[in-house]
Amino acid sequence: MDRTVSATALSGTIQPPPSKSVCHRALIAAALSDGCSRVSPIELSADISATIRVLEAFGAKIQIEDGVAAVRGIGGNPSLAALADCGESGSTLRFCVPIAAALGVQTEFSGSGKLPERPLTPYWDMLPGKGVTLSSDHLPLSCGGRLQPGSFSLPGDISSQFITGLLFALPLLDGDSEIRLTTPLESGPYVEITLAALERCGIRVQKTADGFFVPGRQRYQARDAAVESDYSNAAFWLTAGALSGRVVCHGLPEHSLQGDRAIVPLLQRFGAAVCRSGDDVFVQSAPLCGIEIDGADIPDIIPILCVAAAAASGETVIRHIRRLRIKECDRAAAMRQNLSALGADIREEEDALIIRGGKPLHGAVVSGFNDHRIAMCMAVAALLCSSPVTIIGAQCVQKSYPAFFEDYQKLGGMTDVVDLG
Repeated sequence: MDRTVSATALSGTIQPPPSKSVCHRALIAAALSDGCSRVSPIELSADISATIRVLEAFGAKIQIEDGVAAVRGIGGNPSLAALADCGESGSTLRFCVPIAAALGVQTEFSGSGKLPERPLTPYWDMLPGKGVTLSSDHLPLSCGGRLQPGSFSLPGDISSQFITGLLFALPLLDGDSEIRLTTPLESGPYVEITLAALERCGIRVQKTADGFFVPGRQRYQARDAAVESDYSNAAFWLTAGALSGRVVCHGLPEHSLQGDRAIVPLLQRFGAAVCRSGDDVFVQSAPLCGIEIDGADIPDIIPILCVAAAAASGETVIRHIRRLRIKECDRAAAMRQNLSALGADIREEEDALIIRGGKPLHGAVVSGFNDHRIAMCMAVAALLCSSPVTIIGAQCVQKSYPAFFEDYQKLGGMTDVVDLG
């Protein structure tokens, strides 16, 4: 499906979907428990559906009705074997490989899109020495054996998803374990979301000078979980408000653990008119100026920050972008290519993006790169353009935000499905 988007101010009030990061973790913790839990609200994006599918393959029972997931946990009775189709969800895959090993479930992992190309090297390096057999360092992957406790070392500047996977798995083992980070932790807020999910279900983890100490022989307790709105997806609407019109996003707690809450102070630094009332965030357009940004902890909102930078006068430098290159696509290259096609001045370096903003932009045909965040970014970038922007493969928004274009239209946006033949 291709979409043409025409420039028109977006204004109004929107409820972003529930946080994908919080929802993944709440579902996993509930599935590992001994009893029944409710996770709500929940929206079935492709990624969340993948996690539910894999947890059910492990033996959990999950029913969805009216935005509520009723989860009967695995407890001590996991499946003997499982076929785990992770779709295109890197979170699902990286969280669930060590969980399968801890449960002793012989699992065949598969995936689609770019997921088979995304690295599993840390698990390949660690797990075979701890009682686990892995057939490969990429998909398709056969995982067997049972994970043994001990010391697990891995870099802190790779995806935090590997750390989260271990944090979920290690409490289930017969002895104590430690996670040692050999380099400073990046994307730390995602790990904090994991620790909060563990604590809610009665799992104890101690932070250490270089990682975490995880006592073994723990049992997950069934607990209901409330899922707040997603700052990562709200970032598209908040940025749209900064570019044109006035947008209000509901359900965004000021003290959320989500690292992408940084979008609010960053838009303020750009010069947007931003205010908050409880869990509502208001953003109104104003003249924007370039800033410097450290992207180490906020990789998912770097693409939309590039769009804000294209509208800002002067130069914006976004540093520590290397991990953008191993997402659903090379997001740094994708944003450079797409924004350049619109007439923006954007330069890509190995670990930085430099944008000289404020130039007039025009429409073009751009690629969604089969990456939900790239497609949504380009819909927002169209607000800056003098003629329509056509996004090839815009259906990829199904991965995290199936209703994105419906919500775009609710805010007054002009978008149509097109057939380019």
